Amino acid sequence: MGKKLQFPPGFLWGVSTAAGQVEGGADEDGRGPSIWDTFAAQPGRIAGGATPAVTCDWYHRSEADLDLMQRLGVPNCRMSISWSRVIPEGEGSVNDKGLAYYDRLIDAALARGIQPCVTLYHWDLPAALQPSGGWANRATVEAFAKYTETVVRRLGDRVKHWVTINEPWSIAALGYLEGAHAPGMKDLPTALKVSHNLLLAHGRGAAVIHSLGSRGSEVGFAHPLEWVVPASPAEKDMQAANRRDGAVNRWFLDPVFCGAYPADMIEWYGVSAPKVEPGDLETIAEPIDFLGVDYYTRTVIADAPNGDFLATRQVQYPFVPHAEIEVWEVNPEGLYRALMRLHREYDAPSLIITGNGTSLPDVPGADGAVHDPARIEFLRRHIAAAWQAIQDGASVRGYFIWSILDNFEWNLGFTKRFGLTYVDFETQERIPKDSALWYASVVREGAVTIET
Repeated sequence: MGKKLQFPPGFLWGVSTAAGQVEGGADEDGRGPSIWDTFAAQPGRIAGGATPAVTCDWYHRSEADLDLMQRLGVPNCRMSISWSRVIPEGEGSVNDKGLAYYDRLIDAALARGIQPCVTLYHWDLPAALQPSGGWANRATVEAFAKYTETVVRRLGDRVKHWVTINEPWSIAALGYLEGAHAPGMKDLPTALKVSHNLLLAHGRGAAVIHSLGSRGSEVGFAHPLEWVVPASPAEKDMQAANRRDGAVNRWFLDPVFCGAYPADMIEWYGVSAPKVEPGDLETIAEPIDFLGVDYYTRTVIADAPNGDFLATRQVQYPFVPHAEIEVWEVNPEGLYRALMRLHREYDAPSLIITGNGTSLPDVPGADGAVHDPARIEFLRRHIAAAWQAIQDGASVRGYFIWSILDNFEWNLGFTKRFGLTYVDFETQERIPKDSALWYASVVREGAVTIET
């Protein structure tokens, strides 16, 4: 038998994309290069030597992909703007052809009954800003604020939900500390300075959107929430887990919701901690209308004096299900607990799950279809976790699957497939997977059924 979990009326069901992962059209209509274009040009940076030059060719095929969403009955699509398509140098002259493209994209979505949720920055910084430091340069904050104003003035009459920055932790940690993502740096003080400037940019961008807010739009940012647990009850492991939580979660949530960085992390980082100038924390704490939650995994942490920059190491249990990306546990309970934490500890405003999904080695079968039962079960259990959080008081208002299309998965290139739709990157053929058809039924019914 099955139990039907009904979501409240008006719940935002959606799918997600990002310009740098789907758009392509890298050299067209005045677009300037992003840091991912220059990063991908460096040998060995991207799996298989892939680049984002074409990827899903969304720049030319977006209307057909919106048609697909319409057929599936998906009423919301999270999409991002390419900063370097709008302002090729990152600051200065605006490329009207770039803005006109997004004008057409927004109108095309609305014409199909699809409401756009627009992310202003999803990792693709204009390459022209990197030689002067990129996000390590405080001037980039002001450039972002001006870019935000340019976009919102043009598109704000039709966009109800804005995400300022996608995953500041991922940008700072993967791009400036671990070197796995663009721009490929490995320096803790720089990464922490970047994290501070990203939070400042969020605050400045949110203030700009609010200042133009007579149109009734809402603004938030997307955070890659981890549910962190200690590997054992030992005090050293509990402290290690607290440090991991401090770096990934509290470092970004506390300034926004509490107006201060966590004191224990300031102490831990010591001289590496970023300089906070007068007024910075007030800027960062600009009220938000929702918090975007990207959730993929629980993280089990143990103390490790010779481990990472937090003196920790991740523990992976062989008896726990893992995603194709092996460091990610499949743990829907972690989503429930993370949402409840935001509700109880931060009194967060409405929560929108802006990214949740899993990678599988999908291929068309002999029948030409793509069967992905493991993805369906992953999504079913995580949607059920969101439902339970709503029952227990968390103000979860929406759920967006990452992603509608298989795409360019950053440094993993085309080796990982998160999409509800299979993409043949040679022919650009699209094949909706079984999970896409399943999700269409969830959206249609506003409910998910769990076997009991």
